[in-house]
Amino acid sequence: MTSFIEVRDLKVSYDGRREALASVDLHVADREFVAILGPSGCGKSTMLQVLSGLLQPVSGSATIDGTDVTKPADDRPRVGYVFQDHRLLPWRTVEENIELVLAAADIPHAEWDARIDRYLNMLHIGDYRKAWPMQLSGGQRQRVSIARALAIDPAVVLMDEPFSTLDEVTARTMRQQLVELWQASGHAIVFVTHSIREAVFLADRIVILTKGPATVLSEVHIPIARPRVYEDPALTELEASIVASVMREWGFGNGTDPQ
Repeated sequence: MTSFIEVRDLKVSYDGRREALASVDLHVADREFVAILGPSGCGKSTMLQVLSGLLQPVSGSATIDGTDVTKPADDRPRVGYVFQDHRLLPWRTVEENIELVLAAADIPHAEWDARIDRYLNMLHIGDYRKAWPMQLSGGQRQRVSIARALAIDPAVVLMDEPFSTLDEVTARTMRQQLVELWQASGHAIVFVTHSIREAVFLADRIVILTKGPATVLSEVHIPIARPRVYEDPALTELEASIVASVMREWGFGNGTDPQ
């Protein structure tokens, strides 16, 4: 399998003292959905920041489609980033928030309307194009943030626990919509989560990290065919096996759920 994203021996520290990532290797194929799973504070979000170019590593390499994203470059691949918080500017409408990233990505102005309509409609919030963020529910605001990330036609979409603040019913709906969007768009997705069930439902493959500073503990390929059903006993069985395998590594005793 050809790697679209390639991370080798990635090491990151803060203030030159606090190590966030000890030595991480990661590969993601084009169009692959990979979930990054690990305990709090292990460095999951740090890895996304390196891939997005927001954070420089101490050593190691990170490439997207052959381009080293740890170094400044005019031809850096476009990266869509969805945060845990929607990060919409409250003084701009939904469409104005998306227009900001379209302008920053040098998308031709003539394409803006079609791109905004396409992704808002795909996420079932086309009627809210002129709305202010505070007029929307939490789930609707997060849909806008996903539309904003996809509208620039990114090489890869990085998602940092995007559904963790939503109620479970809304989160389940959003997970299903995300799978449909991913299948339609064909983008590679790297999805950080604390939730083992979420990772099993969404991903082609799960990369499990150790406690911080992180290294890769193991990888799990998800053999369950799509479309998946959230209550599928096969998902429950796989989730249970992953819980059992990480409990000791993550520092939990018997009978404690590491989520």
